[in-house]
Amino acid sequence: MFKERLKELRNQAGLTQKEIANKFNTSQQSYAKWENGKTNPSQKSLEKLAEFFNVSIDYLIGKSNIKHPESDIDKAIDKSVAYNGKPITNNDREAIKAFLNTYFSNKD
Repeated sequence: MFKERLKELRNQAGLTQKEIANKFNTSQQSYAKWENGKTNPSQKSLEKLAEFFNVSIDYLIGKSNIKHPESDIDKAIDKSVAYNGKPITNNDREAIKAFLNTYFSNKD
């Protein structure tokens, strides 16, 4: 599943294998092996690929069909409409999500 998703995401981005290989400081041949399923990228490369294509690692490797899973925090904030009687804007929601995601990811 990984090789199909990788190729699909690359094609959706309109990039050649050589172009994306250059972005990841690897050879076109090494990248092609990922798409052909002959080798697998390292965990670090998987993380970079997921970040580059803005998808979860689980989606990239085929564990999930959801490209962008929402966290419980995201769902709760999206349902929020006001604070102290003042409406919450979309920009407010995004700022709150960013703060909380950073807070919780650095908590460990």
